[in-house]
Amino acid sequence: MGKGMRAGKKPKKQGAGGGNMQQQMAQMQAMQREMDKVQAEIDEMEASATAGGGAVTVTVSGKKEIKDLQIKPEVCDPDDVEMLQDLVIAAVNEALRQMEEISQAEMSKFTSGLGIPGL
Repeated sequence: MGKGMRAGKKPKKQGAGGGNMQQQMAQMQAMQREMDKVQAEIDEMEASATAGGGAVTVTVSGKKEIKDLQIKPEVCDPDDVEMLQDLVIAAVNEALRQMEEISQAEMSKFTSGLGIPGL
């Protein structure tokens, strides 16, 4: 037996695992492309929410931008502007919450199996 070798052990090959690293990088790149595709789909989605029994309706995009705001004329009381403001805020916040939930659900399909904290 050669110096430093024990019976039953094979000598280590130089560069072992190099192909594995390339395979992992290719998998990560493919996953990144798929995540980008899903993010583009999310950006095109919309979520709507109402407040005040339908008095105010807000629609937001996947980019979390307000796309539409509908206010029924009967809630436009000049003596109670604060109520209208509260209804708009409530509807906007709910629509944004819904879109965040949709976005997280879609993206978690990729990140759940990675074991990366915080994702």
